[in-house]
Amino acid sequence: MAEHPLKTMEKLDPALMDHLHGSQDLFFADGALPKKIKLLIAMVFDAAHGAQNGVRALAAAALREGASKAEIAEAIRVAYHLTGVGTLYTAAQGLKELVAETDQVI
Repeated sequence: MAEHPLKTMEKLDPALMDHLHGSQDLFFADGALPKKIKLLIAMVFDAAHGAQNGVRALAAAALREGASKAEIAEAIRVAYHLTGVGTLYTAAQGLKELVAETDQVI
């Protein structure tokens, strides 16, 4: 499993990271939208903004919350339609390790 993308910030500014981790429940808790859907939304935002490590971490979290590989692929498809081919390249690189780990195509 890849190192958490913000591990360096945990060492540099632990107070900020405590704040960030504390707010995760507000942002990602089940509500009107299930947690897995919120994680997929965050994943495609990261893909659209070029954050490969975020794509990797959020896709893995979404899988742990019950998202399917088909849901990940479909979310990326929608993001590509709205934001362009760069999203596909970022998503492909971010998901490369995850695909290799699961030995399945997403």
